[in-house]
Amino acid sequence: MTFSRPTAPAADALRSRFREVRAHSVALAATLSAEDQCIQSMPDASPTKWHLAHTTWFFETVLLQMHAGGYRPFDERFHYLFNSYYEALGPRHPRPQRGLLTRPSVDEVHAYRLHVDAAVQALFDRADAGLWVTIEPIVTLGLHHEQQHQELLVTDILHALSCNPLLPAYRAPAGPALRLASVATPMRWLRQTGGIVDVGFEGDGFAFDNETPRHSVLLRPYEIADRVVSCADYAQFIADGGYERADLWLSDGWAAVKANGWRAPAYWLAPDDPRLAHQGSTAGWHVYGLHGVRPLEPEAPVSQLSFYEASAYAEWAGARLPTEFEWEAASHAPGITQTTGHVWQWTRSSYDPYPGFRPLPGIAAEYNGKFMVGQLILRGGSVATPDDHTRPTYRNFFPPAARWQFSGVRLARDVE
Repeated sequence: MTFSRPTAPAADALRSRFREVRAHSVALAATLSAEDQCIQSMPDASPTKWHLAHTTWFFETVLLQMHAGGYRPFDERFHYLFNSYYEALGPRHPRPQRGLLTRPSVDEVHAYRLHVDAAVQALFDRADAGLWVTIEPIVTLGLHHEQQHQELLVTDILHALSCNPLLPAYRAPAGPALRLASVATPMRWLRQTGGIVDVGFEGDGFAFDNETPRHSVLLRPYEIADRVVSCADYAQFIADGGYERADLWLSDGWAAVKANGWRAPAYWLAPDDPRLAHQGSTAGWHVYGLHGVRPLEPEAPVSQLSFYEASAYAEWAGARLPTEFEWEAASHAPGITQTTGHVWQWTRSSYDPYPGFRPLPGIAAEYNGKFMVGQLILRGGSVATPDDHTRPTYRNFFPPAARWQFSGVRLARDVE
């Protein structure tokens, strides 16, 4: 069988998209020093330099080495250093020790990116229609994979910088906005009729395998809040002793409160916090964020909450967390706001496969399915999520104690 070359518009669109996504990763790291880019503040986070290298490793390993005849790897050792969790591809450097990789340098990682980018562009140039059918889904997956790491790059470096007593800003306030926008409106309840609804991805365009297959679920009538919980809302929970009342908490959550000394969201600073002395202000609550320390903004979404804190707040408020299917069904409801671009929103759904779930073929089979245990689903998208990266069907997932992400709360409640 013979193939003609792919259409010029399709090839040009993917080529342009590749350049755009790859350049954005580099731009996110542009304000960081070499020291910043090597630090790893906890096992769940990765250094900036590692994110830049791993996303490049994905294109080199899954695309170029398998489909670009004659491709020569930039450095054979990088296969071991920058594999994340792909068992089928062999051993890898331990995740908790990524911060020890002072070598290769940041400059070498950038050279690695340029080498791989040039090889991918060359592959685009010579791909006929037959090869195009094979590589286009891999490139598209790789770009969405890189966008996931772009968000992690931001949240991971924010956690690392939060460990510095000086609480330095990731980005100066004068730069492009990366902050939680305030929505100064009273919370309203939107009634949803429930019934049998279809959930999950279906149609054209990209979706991860864990968003499929589309299927029907039965929802009882419920109400869902038109906006997410604000800092002012959450401050009332704290003032009412929310972190001191075991009756509000799940057992594991209460154990986490006691073990970790939680008294507020992860990046909130109480008026008596000694770190505020370096900021020149000690009046009222402050919040550490991407632009450094700022006075708490009452109407901004509360963020950096664990699932346990979200659940305890909902209990205190006389409500509950929505299931992921309630959230998805209501995401287009008239009057609903802040569904994306603010905070990820915890749901009461565990990360389980949909009926009939099948992982992606080949190496990508390890991408999602093997993590479907011990995690909770979040829906929406945050201030750190690339604008074109989420969908109403997107299923983010983290362990219930995780709170270094931009994760917040939307309430739901039952209707008799």
